[in-house]
Amino acid sequence: MAIIVNMPRLSDTMEEGVVAKWLKQVGDKIEEGDILAEIETDKATMEFESFNEGTLLHIGVQEGETSPVDTLLAIIGEDGEDISELLNGAVTTSEASVEDVIPSAVEESQETNESQEIPEGVIVVTMPRLSDTMEEGTVASWLKNVGDTVEEGEILAEIETDKATMEFESFNAGTLLFVGLNEGETAKVDSLLAIIGPAGTDVSDIAKNFTTKSSDVKAEAKETPKVEAVITSSEAEKSQPKIQTNTANGRLFISPLAKKMAEEKGINISHITGSGENGRVIKRDIENYVPAASNQSATAVKFVATGQEDFDEKPNSQMRKAIAKSLTKSKFSAPHYYLNVEFDMENAIAFRAQFNSIPDTKISYNDMIVKACALALRQHPQVNSQWFDDKMKLNNHVHIGVAVAVEDGLVVPVVKFANEQSLPQIGAAVREYAGKSRSKKLTPDEMSGSTFTISNLGMFGIESFTSIINQPNSAILSVGAIVQKPVVKNGELAVGNTMKLTLACDHRTVDGATGSLFLQTLKGFIENPVTMLV
Repeated sequence: MAIIVNMPRLSDTMEEGVVAKWLKQVGDKIEEGDILAEIETDKATMEFESFNEGTLLHIGVQEGETSPVDTLLAIIGEDGEDISELLNGAVTTSEASVEDVIPSAVEESQETNESQEIPEGVIVVTMPRLSDTMEEGTVASWLKNVGDTVEEGEILAEIETDKATMEFESFNAGTLLFVGLNEGETAKVDSLLAIIGPAGTDVSDIAKNFTTKSSDVKAEAKETPKVEAVITSSEAEKSQPKIQTNTANGRLFISPLAKKMAEEKGINISHITGSGENGRVIKRDIENYVPAASNQSATAVKFVATGQEDFDEKPNSQMRKAIAKSLTKSKFSAPHYYLNVEFDMENAIAFRAQFNSIPDTKISYNDMIVKACALALRQHPQVNSQWFDDKMKLNNHVHIGVAVAVEDGLVVPVVKFANEQSLPQIGAAVREYAGKSRSKKLTPDEMSGSTFTISNLGMFGIESFTSIINQPNSAILSVGAIVQKPVVKNGELAVGNTMKLTLACDHRTVDGATGSLFLQTLKGFIENPVTMLV
């Protein structure tokens, strides 16, 4: 059956998109995960991948044309399938494929169920696509409650995507009449999130009908809540009468956001009264918690005795799921090979010390490596390339992704046009992105478009390691610690400082000799850093 693909919402503020380039043509075979087109949003030009497989039967927006979010972009189906009715409008979008429709307006909701009257002014809000790779989202917290007045531009909720927790603002004004997902619950993109409309409007039938049409909402938040403590003593239950537990399994219910806040504040959740559904501890319970004046140790919950097997269950975050999917795909689809080198860092150490002697100036070794890589990539565009099924893209610009470890996994903010930036500019950009990464404030634009990636574990004392390529890039550089060791200089043994680096290459685009020449150029910049200023 033919699938209608709509113009996606690739940023939280995107209202329309421009097709910058089609990477597939009518008649081409499409696999799930293939890049269909490059879409220019209000923030960046991003690659849009297909979530379906089949044959590209129709293109609805030509290159250079602009189309609103949720309008017909393309149709994918079986080779030779008749789509005339879809093109003539005889079949509504929702009839063609409920999973690929965003019924965020009254008219689309009416198409979903023609027999149902939609009250005037009622707007169905769906789970937005807040990143180019987002397939589902989790409601971290609601900033509005049912009955609250909502103004256009106000923040409705915080949505956890596969890359970050982002604020989702309302594009409509009215009263929040219905919430389709509770805090901590997960649903696929385009599933029912909320309903906004005139105060007092009965939307129970609308919500019921939409929920019936969409089976995307996951019950994991209700069925598999976080196991924070297992209560094993009846006395403990008596001493904590305010804690509501699931009597079937004795588990404490807490939302992921509330758990994180409790850990940051050092609060024992067993002392908190949950105000959410089934006694679930949520964000406001943590914010309003005041420690009791009495001796809490006398009424503390008893945990499983020492020596008995015990564990905590931690649901996989959207970021962790995305990392697992993308790295698994890269590792088993790209033929990796590795080139190992060791650089003399004596001149680099002296250069950095002299550079940082300038007032209000501070650069790191990582900043120097980013700059050196950027300059070397300009001389070796093959290493700065990207692989696609039907072509290889040799990038003339250099956008370097810098891997940053965060609590839930790994993010890769991108230093754009790194070869054109000075060392202090690169240092300022990396520090800013690192701070945003750890507070989950990076935007999709700041994490997209890399042509090469650097992963540095030297600050953790790791001497050497290998990394998985961040596709569709062709290479990633792993940077180890600077180590003081015996070296041979001019035929004599001396004390030196060296650093080991490993270049992981995709053999489809980068041959061994090509990667080796890149490392030789990089060695020249690192061991003689003054050449980076010429």
